[in-house]
Parts: sequence; C-alpha cells; structure tokens
Amino acid sequence: MRSWKGLAALVLLWLLPLAALSKEAAPAAEDPVLEARVLRISAELRCLVCQNQTIADSHADLAQDLRQQVREMIRQGKTDPQIIAFMTERYGDFVLYRPPMKSTTWLLWFGPALLLVGGLAVLILVLRRRSKLPPEAFEPDLDEADAEPQVKA
Repeated sequence: MRSWKGLAALVLLWLLPLAALSKEAAPAAEDPVLEARVLRISAELRCLVCQNQTIADSHADLAQDLRQQVREMIRQGKTDPQIIAFMTERYGDFVLYRPPMKSTTWLLWFGPALLLVGGLAVLILVLRRRSKLPPEAFEPDLDEADAEPQVKA
C-alpha cells in the first residue's frame, strides 16, 4: 500500500508542470449575434501562421489578434465585405481562404493540377524508355533458392 501512495505522488509531481501550460478559458460571448458574425467572417480568412486553417479554427496568437480586429470592426459598424476588403488590402489575396480567380492567383488555382500533369508526363516518358531497353540492361531477378547471402568484409 505504501508503494502505491509513493507512485501516485510521483505521477502527480510529473503532471504538475502541465498545470502551468494551461490557459484561462475565454469568457462567454457577451453578444452571441456578434460572435456568430465574427466566426462567419473568420471562416473566410486564412491564418497567416498556420496557413492550412482559418483564423476561426487556429489557436495561434496572430489568429486571435485578427479575430479581435474583426470583432472591433464589426462594433464600428463595418459590413462583412468591408472587413474582408480591409484584410485583403492589408495582407493580400493570400489571407482569403478561397482567393478569387485572377491573373495573380492562377498559379495558386492551377499549380497542383500542373504538377500532377507534369509528374504523369515524366512517369510515362520514363516507362516508355525503359520498355525499349534490352533485357541485358537490367539486373537479373534472383529466386530465393538461387540467392546467396552477401557477406560484407
């Protein structure tokens, strides 16, 4: 029984530093309509730190600051398009989670497809060249019975 108490005390001592990492819970929204609008706008803006999350989903400090900035602009009476236009003007089209299709974002929209087509073209070229090579150009396949263990000296 005594070792059980010692083990429990040791586990508690190991978990104690985790309490220092915890943060205070965010206060409940004073105005649920305002918070819903903040979340709706934040879902359209990309986190500049995480880059694969919206600022609504991100826990980065910059995302929290941007959400607070959106909240302040809403309190100032700005419309959703005005807020998004401000963020786009300040951070560029990259801040938009769904950037518009225009000449400066073509690579963003079509880049993955171009890479896929290019990769498939290279694969086809390599396979065609290999199919034209004579069998002597390749190492022979060894059966498991024929394989000799290689000893390194």
